[in-house]
Amino acid sequence: MGPTEFATKHEQIIQHIESLSVGTRISVRKIAQELEVSEGTAYRAIKDAENRGIVSTKERTGSVRVEKKQNQHIDKLTFEEIVKMVDGEVLGGSAGLHKTLSKFVIGAMQLEAMIKYIEPGNLLIVGNRNKAHHSALTLGAGVLITGGFGTTDEVKELADELELPIISSGYDTFTVAALINRAIYDRLIKKKIVLVRDIVRHDLPLAYMHKSDTVDDLLKRIDETNHNRFPVVDDANKPVGMITTKDIIGASGNQRVDKLMTRNPVTVTGQTSVAAAGHKMVWEAIELLPVIDDKGSLQGVISRKDVLKAMQNIQMQPQYGETLEERIWSGFEELRDDDGKPYYHGAVAADMSNPVGNLSEGILAGLINQVVSRTMKEERRGDLVIDSTSVYYLAPVEIDHVVDLFPTVIESSRRFCKVQVEVYTGGKRVAQAIITARLNDH
Repeated sequence: MGPTEFATKHEQIIQHIESLSVGTRISVRKIAQELEVSEGTAYRAIKDAENRGIVSTKERTGSVRVEKKQNQHIDKLTFEEIVKMVDGEVLGGSAGLHKTLSKFVIGAMQLEAMIKYIEPGNLLIVGNRNKAHHSALTLGAGVLITGGFGTTDEVKELADELELPIISSGYDTFTVAALINRAIYDRLIKKKIVLVRDIVRHDLPLAYMHKSDTVDDLLKRIDETNHNRFPVVDDANKPVGMITTKDIIGASGNQRVDKLMTRNPVTVTGQTSVAAAGHKMVWEAIELLPVIDDKGSLQGVISRKDVLKAMQNIQMQPQYGETLEERIWSGFEELRDDDGKPYYHGAVAADMSNPVGNLSEGILAGLINQVVSRTMKEERRGDLVIDSTSVYYLAPVEIDHVVDLFPTVIESSRRFCKVQVEVYTGGKRVAQAIITARLNDH
């Protein structure tokens, strides 16, 4: 199936979903049967519809057609701050630098299609396309030109007249989008964080190569998929390298890919935030990231294009108030051991790290306090006021590692409690804490 045909089928499914009444249940199998497409195509279209805000997926109810939510404004993020963020130069419209953004639009499409997405208060991120610069300004949007390009005097004059900033940045579109997305991520008091698992492409087994495959096998795969880079896995389905078309220049057809690949690939897990994945791709200059499960096995891949799209769609999510502690805790879940005792399980996200890339000791102390609070709430109602905390850090915990926190109540009275919390990762104890606290009954 060629790219055009795929795009047509994909859009047909989106249009079909849009035509459904709000509340209609949507399933991959049903869509595949009704529109005579593969389940993989149906799945990708439903995920895209979810990103566009017309489908909502919840654990027990499945996917349902919903009303598209209105875009939310980014609190206090101005064009002036964008200039600082992207090391930009203001080419025109400096009188409008104080204005606030509502969202950014990535201009990676034809001008006619782009215009449909541009609204007043937007920021168009685009390359050296003077007509697009002019059109965006007339529609009430500011412009950020990537790649260090300038624009025409006519466009600069229009920007001054309309008081809409036109900014030039030496960064490429992907880097600019990642920088702005990170600012949005940090600015909002709360929003549901899009995780890698929400955008990962599940077109396995075509998305990877085995280490025993040859150059001829790779060329065949390139022809089948139109992709130019793939993760290479071992017999346990764990990524051991990346292979691209550049790596096989001059190689014979029977050479194994594991002799030509780049070893020790950078990977992410499904729990990694899209913002963190984007930063990893920028700083490591990576085009494709393998996504692994908690055992290190390959689950799928994400590309720069996937991340760009998600970073644009992330702005369309509903937002609500949340504290820093709640955001950190959101990646953890309560489980029960064989004796029915609760313990807490979750992964170390990138934004929980210290400057050397390990789990911040302060964040870990905060998690331990949360565990104590939740443990005591099971026993009785009331607020917990921490009196003292003694934490022994036995070993560092790296980003993306899964940690388990096991609480044990040592003493407990009507007003007082002492709780021990042990922290494990990979079967190894990495921290131990003793917390004493007072219980308020009100």
